[in-house]
Amino acid sequence: MNRIAIAYDFDGTLAKGNLPEYGLLPELEIDPTDFWKEVKDYTRENDADEVLVYMQLLLKKAKDKGVELTKERFKKYAESIQFFNGVITWFSRINEFAESKDMAIDHFIISSGISEMIEASKIADHFKFIFASKYLYGPRMQAEGISVSINYTTKTQFLFRINKGIFNYYDNEKINTWVKMNKRPYPFEKLIYLGDGDTDIPAMKMTRSQGGYSIAVFDPTKWNNPSSQNRIYKLIAEDRAQYVAPADYSDGSQLDIVVKGILGKIQKEFT
Repeated sequence: MNRIAIAYDFDGTLAKGNLPEYGLLPELEIDPTDFWKEVKDYTRENDADEVLVYMQLLLKKAKDKGVELTKERFKKYAESIQFFNGVITWFSRINEFAESKDMAIDHFIISSGISEMIEASKIADHFKFIFASKYLYGPRMQAEGISVSINYTTKTQFLFRINKGIFNYYDNEKINTWVKMNKRPYPFEKLIYLGDGDTDIPAMKMTRSQGGYSIAVFDPTKWNNPSSQNRIYKLIAEDRAQYVAPADYSDGSQLDIVVKGILGKIQKEFT
């Protein structure tokens, strides 16, 4: 049986918007537009990593407001996450389709978003492993530092972890150990990557260059926005993504047909 890996970004790909906007920023009484502007300004002024900045800034602002960021609090925030159309039933449906073609799919997350919220989301059980940015917790189980930060370039590392079947963050020895291509559990030729924006460009490009498949999705409600259109145009023009589709995961949607078509292509190539 062919075993396929599908890796997804989370914020803007499966879920609408960015995770801090669900519960956390509202509780801190912070306007999302102001927050992300502050993140970008600080990142530029201090020549810093944007993901580290946003995670650290959330810690600081929560402390200033007297809000303790615990796993339980993140779990509560996760209850309000809004997913794109069809996401909730997507995994069981696409798995069923694959099984009818004598294939099996393992789903993964590679995200700059907050791991604690993704792990508490309604769809978390569908993933074999979730690679995402996460906090470091002290004795009182309150977030007090950052243990993992995944930015646009480090996403490629986690594709190789999936490729080699390494499901942790710490093991640098295994990730750098040579393994014959035909001995790797998830060959790139059987890997599909779904992302929505600039932070996914290196991952999409690398997936393509290694023989896999990259799909760029976009929020259908923002398609008339010129900046959204330009971003998608560039992904195609610069040969980053092979396919582009609205982030509509419902049965019979354009995205549904594209993924099923790719699965059919993989089936023909490996049978």
